Amino acid sequence: MPALREALRDLPDAVFADVLESEDAYLFVLDLPGVTAESIDATVEGGRLRIEGQRTKDAPGEFRFVREDRSVFLDVELPLPPDTTGQGAEGTVENGVLELRLPKATAAPSTTIPIGED
Repeated sequence: MPALREALRDLPDAVFADVLESEDAYLFVLDLPGVTAESIDATVEGGRLRIEGQRTKDAPGEFRFVREDRSVFLDVELPLPPDTTGQGAEGTVENGVLELRLPKATAAPSTTIPIGED
């Protein structure tokens, strides 16, 4: 996972991320304040996790933005560990915390192959 560790270090300063591992899955937890389920997309393709998200915010009432330092637009690709699969992946976002559960690929259980005579 050295490539993944490097990629996580390159995330924007406004994004904090953790990667957790169990026997059967990886859990990616990213703090993305202001991001909603409607404003984020995540895909797994070619051994990479791509996350695109945007914070949605409006200026209240009679106010307008003079300076805007809290913008979050995330477009990042993270290399995945080789045993990761996108099949059965699940994601949720609550209070600006995105959780992506990516199952590990499992080998088929051992099977005896019947050998017949011609």
